[in-house]
Amino acid sequence: MRQQILTVLLTVMALTISAQSEDKSKEGVKEKKEWLSTPKFSGYFIGTYTASFQEGNESNVFNIRFLRLMLKGKILGEFEYTIQGQANGNTQELGSSPRIVDVNLEWQRYPFFRVKAGQQKIPFTLENPMNPIDVGYYTLAQNVTSLSEFNDRSGSVSSNGRDIGVVFQGDFLADGAGRNQLHYEVGVFNGQGINQADVDQRKDIIGGITYSPLKGLRFGIFGWEGSYARKGLWTDREGVEHNGLKSLARHRYALSAEYKDEDWQLRTEYIHHTGYGFKNRYQSKNEAKDAEVDWAAGDKADGIYATVIAPIIPGKLRAKARYDMYRPRGEWDTSCTRYDVGLNYLFHKNIEIQTQYTLVNDRSLEADHHNYSVLNAQLCVRF
Repeated sequence: MRQQILTVLLTVMALTISAQSEDKSKEGVKEKKEWLSTPKFSGYFIGTYTASFQEGNESNVFNIRFLRLMLKGKILGEFEYTIQGQANGNTQELGSSPRIVDVNLEWQRYPFFRVKAGQQKIPFTLENPMNPIDVGYYTLAQNVTSLSEFNDRSGSVSSNGRDIGVVFQGDFLADGAGRNQLHYEVGVFNGQGINQADVDQRKDIIGGITYSPLKGLRFGIFGWEGSYARKGLWTDREGVEHNGLKSLARHRYALSAEYKDEDWQLRTEYIHHTGYGFKNRYQSKNEAKDAEVDWAAGDKADGIYATVIAPIIPGKLRAKARYDMYRPRGEWDTSCTRYDVGLNYLFHKNIEIQTQYTLVNDRSLEADHHNYSVLNAQLCVRF
């Protein structure tokens, strides 16, 4: 089914490119009078090389991180639709690739009140909604990937920071230059992750507000109240077996700050989580649902990161460094801290090489194997 959907998406994109060429040859046609604008096609891909020097788990591999293809357009001038598909290279979870990551429609008549319905990014943290290339590193920070619907601690399907629901958002409080200083977002979601129906009929409420006192500078606070559920066999804390619905609460908040311009990027975020998770990650609707709870992992987790990307040659060469710490049980004896440094070189605004050296201190490993290093380089191309 996913392959059929992606085939349709690729066909539509091909027709879009053809239609755009035909439209350019027509004179006297005013797009604003059309009920459906000419769709805009874009995309990007990221190819990687990674060498890990973890003892007993060494690796040295080229990979296609993913390819993204996207269509955007307007209906009646005030509704914007987005369709985005993704294909992964060398994935170990072939059932999840290719797949649709975004399908949504947003009503945009009023800047202070917009409504977006469909599958989309959840409004949680500043880093989650960023384009992966713009983040500047091989991966997002650990607390974001673990507590923001990527490889979520709850055990939900890997979801690229997305879910299905409705989001209300807007901008207001303009300064003297007409720039809005306050932005809010709040959404109602299934809580099950990407391309998944609701299971426990409880909805997740996720939202945040950011304040930007100066251009490029913003502070944010985000909250998340919801659950993640499965149906199947599970054992309670007393060892009694059950067969049926098991719903696990998710209570989260994030505190964020960022300064960003064309060359500089400084950002830090702290995320806190309360709630148990399932033992195994849910991979596919076709697999048996394993509802066993990981009681031993506890119900607390948190993490913080701080990153800086600074220009060496403005518009061309940038240096970067990041401190990235995550505690999957909220305790220091299981913390994983990553120290990242590297260089990013822009051949063109649409072609970039990003390099990275990472020293990892993972206290969940055996005492003699806490530390190891990773080298990474990735080619990022937009079109």
